[in-house]
Amino acid sequence: MTDQAVTAREGFVELDWDGRRQRVEFARVGVDDPAAPLLVFLHEGLGSVSMWRDFPQQMAQALGWRGLVYSRPAYGRSTPKRAEDRWRPDFMHRQAQEVLPQVLAALGHAPSSSGERLWLFGHSDGGSIALLHAAAFPDQVAGLVVCAPHLFVEALTVASIEEAREAYASTDLRAKLAKYHDDPDSAFRGWNDIWLDPDFLAWNIEAEVASVRCPVLAVQGQDDQYGTMAQIDRIAQGLPAGQVELLKLDACGHSPHRDQPKALIDRVVDFVHRRAGPDSRSK
Repeated sequence: MTDQAVTAREGFVELDWDGRRQRVEFARVGVDDPAAPLLVFLHEGLGSVSMWRDFPQQMAQALGWRGLVYSRPAYGRSTPKRAEDRWRPDFMHRQAQEVLPQVLAALGHAPSSSGERLWLFGHSDGGSIALLHAAAFPDQVAGLVVCAPHLFVEALTVASIEEAREAYASTDLRAKLAKYHDDPDSAFRGWNDIWLDPDFLAWNIEAEVASVRCPVLAVQGQDDQYGTMAQIDRIAQGLPAGQVELLKLDACGHSPHRDQPKALIDRVVDFVHRRAGPDSRSK
C-alpha cells in the first residue's frame, strides 16, 4: 500500500480476502480537508461506485464532510466473483466485519491509527452491512444513515428478487448493469443467488442490531418493492427510545437517494447537526 494510493481521489486498493488477492475500486468525494468528518457509503446489492452517480458528492458537500465510496468485491470495477463461488447466508456479516475494516485500513482510516469515528451511509444490503459493522465495532462508529435496510427476509423481497431473475434472463437488464459493472454476471448472480437460496430464508440480524450504540436515521420509501416499513420499525423497536429516528418517504421506492434526494439530504444534514453537535462540520 503506497502513500499515493492512500491519498488518491479515486483508484484501487488491494486486499487479501476470501483466499485470494482482490482489488477494490474506491472514490473520494466531498471536501478535501483531513480535519473534516468522514462519511462512508455502502452500496446496494446491485450497486457500485458509479451506480451512486453524484449522490455521494451532493451529500458530502451538503455536510461539508469527506466522503468515501467503494465497490465491494464482485461489483463495479472491483475483482469479480469467480463463477464457481457461492455466497453463504453470512455474506453481509463478512462484508461488515472483514471487508470494510480492510478497506478502511488500506485507505488510512483504521480507527487504531487514525482515531476516527466514522459515519456510515448504507443503502439496502449496504444498510444491513452498516448496521452489522456498527454492532461489531460500537466504539468506532459515530452514527448511521440506513436507507431501505434489511433486517430479515420478507416474502415481498423474495418475490421482487425472483422478478429480477426473470428480467435478467429475458430483458436488457444485463446490458444496463454492464454500464456499472465490469462483470455484470458477477454482480447479479452473487446477489440474486443468495437471496433466493432456501437457506437464506431464515436470515435475521435483529439480535446484532440490538448491539448498535450510535444514533441511527432509518429511511424507507412508502413504495419500496423490496421491503416494508417493518424493516425500519424493527430497528426503532429494538433500540432504546431516542436512539433511532425514522424517515418514511412518500412517492419513493427502494432508492430514496434517487427518488427523493433533496428530502433525504435535508433530513440527513438536520439529523447529523443535531446528533453530532453544532461543530459537526469539523468533528
